[in-house]
Amino acid sequence: MTKDELKIVFFGTPDFAVESLRRLVEGRYNIVGVVTMPDKPAGRGHHMLQSDVKKYAVEHGLKLLQPVNLKDESFVAELRSLDAQLFIVIAFRMLPQVVWQMPLLGTFNLHASLLPKYRGAAPINWAVMNGDTTTGVTTFFLKHEIDTGDIIQQRSIDIGRTDNVETVHDRLMTLGAGMVIETVNAIIAGTVHPIPQDQLLTAGEQPTPAPKIFKDTCRIHWSWPAERVYNHIRGLSPYPAAWTVLSDVAGQQWNLKVFETGEPQPLPWQMRPGETFVNNKMLAIAAADGMLEIKSLQPAGKKRMTAEEFLRGLRYNGELRCN
Repeated sequence: MTKDELKIVFFGTPDFAVESLRRLVEGRYNIVGVVTMPDKPAGRGHHMLQSDVKKYAVEHGLKLLQPVNLKDESFVAELRSLDAQLFIVIAFRMLPQVVWQMPLLGTFNLHASLLPKYRGAAPINWAVMNGDTTTGVTTFFLKHEIDTGDIIQQRSIDIGRTDNVETVHDRLMTLGAGMVIETVNAIIAGTVHPIPQDQLLTAGEQPTPAPKIFKDTCRIHWSWPAERVYNHIRGLSPYPAAWTVLSDVAGQQWNLKVFETGEPQPLPWQMRPGETFVNNKMLAIAAADGMLEIKSLQPAGKKRMTAEEFLRGLRYNGELRCN
């Protein structure tokens, strides 16, 4: 089989998936259909927001499907009519069995972790939040349980001390797109030898979860060790962003998203978690065993700014602290 003969349907939604789709299109692989999320209203004007994958597909004249229900009989029938031998899934919803079992050569997924580590919706965030120094991408064949299928290929990268989820995301997006092409070529050549994930676990080791992130997940707990707070902020920056509440002795409060801090430093004196050190240019906050200088933040209803810019306009009474 050649790449011209191999019919592929691509499933994806955000920009992370677009790079792989772009590589496939530019490599002249036979993309017979693209499946993405339906448009959704956004903002005060409720303008309909299109996914990044849809924008690319429309721009390049690709056949587009936007089902509300992936089990809908008309969608399944239309998908089957494309007669594709391979489905590729990147950053999309969980597929029902009637869909992922459809193609002759199977359905493979690109996942942004080194499976079986970080199964779930937010693998990049959790890798950085947990202070990992290495992560990567995996292609694997889908089966019923999410992120549990047999592994086709993996590639790894280092996570630096100043990396955040955005920088790691962008590097994994590029690395993953190249591996998608390698995986398709291996499938065409018949050289794929999938490995069950259990074989990559040592005795007694369990797969690492990477659950969906909610607002409460993002809250900064200053009672944590400074290193954990530092990684927590990096792992949520710039989106959805870690947050805290700054208040003065009079009860005035400021809800702040925190995007960047300096490296953890020793406490200059005995300080309680959440206690602050403030001068005209610096805002530093104590954690359990160290202090973090805030570099970049965003007060509610305002734009992102430096701590110095925030302090310049701040009017408060007495001591400030975070909780």
